[in-house]
Amino acid sequence: MNLQQAIIIFTRYPQAGKVKTRLIDRLGPQGAASLHDQLTKQVISSIQPLLQTGQTQLQVAYCGATAQEMTDWLGQNISLTRQQGNDLGKRMQHAFEQAWQQGTEKVLLIGSDCPGIDADIMRSGLNALQTHDLVLGPAVDGGYYLIGLHAHVRGYELLFQRIDWGTAQVLQQTLEQAEQASLSYILLPKLHDIDRPEDLVHLNHYTDAE
Repeated sequence: MNLQQAIIIFTRYPQAGKVKTRLIDRLGPQGAASLHDQLTKQVISSIQPLLQTGQTQLQVAYCGATAQEMTDWLGQNISLTRQQGNDLGKRMQHAFEQAWQQGTEKVLLIGSDCPGIDADIMRSGLNALQTHDLVLGPAVDGGYYLIGLHAHVRGYELLFQRIDWGTAQVLQQTLEQAEQASLSYILLPKLHDIDRPEDLVHLNHYTDAE
């Protein structure tokens, strides 16, 4: 990365039985993998208008596959990096640090399971980092679909420590850690993640969803 701002998408290769596991009872292993494939590609597509300005770089941080498998899935034009770390917090922290080391100032990290993410939300997140250390996109389930940080922020490591990942306490615990680190922050609009059977109804809110 050599641009001043970047968007990193965290995703996993859509292998049946390995993704969207909480939806397998409803959709079956292949159906859940197909939904994951659809959601990832939809997020990538939805933020293309922001990338076309030439000021922002997209990177996909992946797990569960080789680089070649990821390229075969998402195409030659996607910048890929492998997730590194033994829990979600360490993997996210590493992704931010890697981007900053490559000269990027403002970094947004998003998941691949929130169909409401679009270029306007990404733009709002990047703009917020002009005046705040941290930006978070709250998810209805108590987590967050987006986290953004400006380079050189001190104490950011706390945001990825002592968090009960995958629970309804993630956002609140993250905000508490931000307060402890004296980080200024701003919240974006609340959106739905698609993780559980009861979340599937929210796919109908977005025109790209099948």
